Amino acid sequence: MSLQMRSLLLLAFLPVVCAQPVKLRFQCTAEDIHAGGLACTEEEPCAVYLELSALEPVGSQAFLIGNIHSQTTTLYALLLASADGGKTWREPIERLPDASLDHIRFADFEYGWISGQPLHPLPHDPFVLLTNDGGKTWRRQPVFDEPRAGSVLQMWFESRGSGSMVIDRGQSTEGMRYELYESLTGGESWMIREAAERPIPIKRMPVSPANTDWRIRPDGASKTFRIEKREAGKWHLLSSFLISLDPCKPPPPPAEPPPEAAPPDEAKPPADPAPARPKPSLKRPPAPK
Repeated sequence: MSLQMRSLLLLAFLPVVCAQPVKLRFQCTAEDIHAGGLACTEEEPCAVYLELSALEPVGSQAFLIGNIHSQTTTLYALLLASADGGKTWREPIERLPDASLDHIRFADFEYGWISGQPLHPLPHDPFVLLTNDGGKTWRRQPVFDEPRAGSVLQMWFESRGSGSMVIDRGQSTEGMRYELYESLTGGESWMIREAAERPIPIKRMPVSPANTDWRIRPDGASKTFRIEKREAGKWHLLSSFLISLDPCKPPPPPAEPPPEAAPPDEAKPPADPAPARPKPSLKRPPAPK
């Protein structure tokens, strides 16, 4: 399947009916199997699952981040967006292979950020996805100026221009595992402010989540992620997504093209006819005089 065709499928609207969970579209490719180090066969395909990790309501809109993964590896990070209060969903960006999206924050109805990082072979090169049109379009911006190991531990924006991020560099030779970065340009550029051996708190980040009336709830009975909203003290189901997706297995081999017909022989000029031999005569030749 071409990238253009895949993008059209990924960006399609996903109809949601509360009584009928949605099964997210996923078609495994040979590249997915190779990149994920999967041992999938036609007889024993690899199970594939959806995970939804964070939700951010913005007025009548809502945004979900999560991933598609096998039992051993993350295959894609994904973003889902709803413009009708969580009833129907679409994917506003193409899925990010071998990456994770971890934190989502909107400062107002227009400006928002999502943090993430590639995962293979270890988390590295953290980035933010930025939007300034209410989530209609998103743009990727790196945090580091050069390739480095690290993953986003926390992210917070208190306004359109001012944000903070804590990076976990993993075990390093200097012993300063955690770094605090700040942006005064709305996530366009980042400056390191502090490094420490222990996690660094973001001082202006609230302790409790700002959103308490929306939630993602995994439901074991239906094997779904339920998107729920609290109204009048009760939780109401808005939509749900099946956890199990289509399994991963090698695509069928391409059909062999039919054999090409042999080219016609070149026209040959007709051969000269052999000279006609005289027919034998039964008459006796005349006697000599």
